[in-house]
Amino acid sequence: MPKLKTHTGAKKRFKVTKNGKIKRAHAYKSHLLNGHGKDTKRKRGLRKAAYADKTNVGAIKLLIPYK
Repeated sequence: MPKLKTHTGAKKRFKVTKNGKIKRAHAYKSHLLNGHGKDTKRKRGLRKAAYADKTNVGAIKLLIPYK
């Protein structure tokens, strides 16, 4: 069986934990971070990592087969 290619966008966005969960970052943290964009409480929540939903885990694992 031939080797599978890793999706380069996915390998930058997701990490696989020791227990096999998929770790991800929050969206909407790229701009409008001061002044009129987002308040401090919201930005602080976006800093924390999150886990991918179980409905997406199978698809993500196909994109990063060797991680």
